Amino acid sequence: MMTRPQQGRTHRLTRPSIAIAAAVAVTAGVVAAAPDAKTAEPTPKLSLIAASTSVTLDSWKDDPGVYLDLGTYLTSENGAFELKVTRKSYKDPVVATQVLRNGKKTTNKALPAGLVKDFSGLPGFAQVSVTDAAGKTVLKQTEAFCPNNASGRIRPDAPAQSKYPQSCPVNPFTLGSVWGVENGWASNTYAGYYAKPVQLAAGTYTAKISVTKKYRDLFGIANKPQTVKVTVRERSWEEEEGSGSAARSAAPRSAKSAAGHQGHTGHTGHGGHEGHQRAADAPAASAHTAHGAPARPEAPAARTTGAAPTFNVGHGPYPPAPPALPWALKKESLQRQAFSAAKVGDRPGQTDGSRQAPGAKANAKRPTGKATVPDVPKPDLRSLPAYGITVSDGYEDVPGKDYLAFSANVWNAGPAKLVVDGFRSPGKELMDAYQYFYDAKGKQVGYTPTGTMEWDPRPGHEHWHFTDFASYRLLKADKKESVRSGKEAFCLANTDAVDYTVKNANWHPGNTDLSTACGQENSISVREVLDVGSGDTYTQDLPGQSFDITGLPNGTYYIQVLANPENRLKETNHKNNSALRKVVLGGKKGARTVQVPAHDLVNAN
Repeated sequence: MMTRPQQGRTHRLTRPSIAIAAAVAVTAGVVAAAPDAKTAEPTPKLSLIAASTSVTLDSWKDDPGVYLDLGTYLTSENGAFELKVTRKSYKDPVVATQVLRNGKKTTNKALPAGLVKDFSGLPGFAQVSVTDAAGKTVLKQTEAFCPNNASGRIRPDAPAQSKYPQSCPVNPFTLGSVWGVENGWASNTYAGYYAKPVQLAAGTYTAKISVTKKYRDLFGIANKPQTVKVTVRERSWEEEEGSGSAARSAAPRSAKSAAGHQGHTGHTGHGGHEGHQRAADAPAASAHTAHGAPARPEAPAARTTGAAPTFNVGHGPYPPAPPALPWALKKESLQRQAFSAAKVGDRPGQTDGSRQAPGAKANAKRPTGKATVPDVPKPDLRSLPAYGITVSDGYEDVPGKDYLAFSANVWNAGPAKLVVDGFRSPGKELMDAYQYFYDAKGKQVGYTPTGTMEWDPRPGHEHWHFTDFASYRLLKADKKESVRSGKEAFCLANTDAVDYTVKNANWHPGNTDLSTACGQENSISVREVLDVGSGDTYTQDLPGQSFDITGLPNGTYYIQVLANPENRLKETNHKNNSALRKVVLGGKKGARTVQVPAHDLVNAN
């Protein structure tokens, strides 16, 4: 399997934008009216359209490169365009199936083997060629397409909301995903923030965009390329914001620089607020997210499509894409020297599509009566193999030490969500935690005490952690424990879509980020939820929470990610809570190395 964005990969991490719906609606007249649902054929009609005949793209002097946000969309009429993408195990390839619905009848159409390699989208879907004013071709490339990309309605009688997830997952150990363009909707073909910029000098160009032949033949898409006039203008932040150093320090940086320090730093979310960051590598230190972590700097491109963050803006190992901000709002944010997640989102006067999901609310009172664990569906916690594995020294914080850092994910395979409430007694430091159980209609029918929650006051944390959720251990070649990580308390949030094909998977989970999921210091109660199909990723960046390998000999080891280590949580199966990832340590003190063999077919470290 291919590697993640920090290795230069193109991904779509976007979510629907109300703003772009208006742009797409302008082109609705070119799309045939939807047939009556009772007579509709089960095969959706797909078309490539352009929201505008011309676009203006920016190239920044200090960060040259243009993001080809051309405003082209794939529309779906006569039914939704839906794909189910799965793999049986990490030993099996990823396969895609088209799901066709006709009333209550559902049929599955197997797509060609090898069509998709991972879960990030359909590779080589769009062909883009760009010619200059003299008619010379200066660029020709193909781009992948995530049907779950930024989208909007193309006619007023289309469903008010798309039922499909808001991004294509990029976790290397994803097991299943659902992609779709809702009936009467259009999905942006642009690769979003994770597209690579192209080199185009200031001037005028003509872009021609088409769907490649294999996809036209496969899905019955008409060969109707779209032509868009492109104006590239060169800009500088000094000219826009004045010559003050403060304005420049908050300016967007390139995607390359935004990726941060690969290894021990450069992540937001759990990785960011647990990460040690060297000053030389710290990007835009003045910008912070709502939960205290360094925010990912905005890419140097004017967002016009509404390509915005994936839902997992919490504590995944890789930063979310930046929100889609109109230039006026972007300029205002820059003047505030921050792109705080708390300053974007759908609210009066602003509809950029980047709204964060509200945090779940705990019950009004702690449970009373006899604790019972009824015979109803329960969550099934499972661990993913470790990834994002690196080694580093302790830098200036812990000189003379060597650490093994990694990302770990525990997810819920269902069929019920994990719900844990914490309640504190006045003056007490710890909250008492309770797990709840629900019947098929969603009615709470039982509860059980399940440990505690503790407030973590450290900068970058500053939220409530549920204790004993997972344990990380480094095992020797004989798989006996060698080192245990000190990290066992967690704030639960739905950061990664691990498998949306499991029973009762929630394609639109709530409490997706730390700013809403984990409470405040003065909270009297907190609810933390891990929804069906979603997982919670933490990175192990902070010395003392990573594995201290200073005194370990070189050789083969296994990183063990163990969910629910003390079996405090009630779940359907306790036998699938452990996952191992092989690593080989080498080098010498202060310059340790790590080799990470492929995990079956997944070759991502």
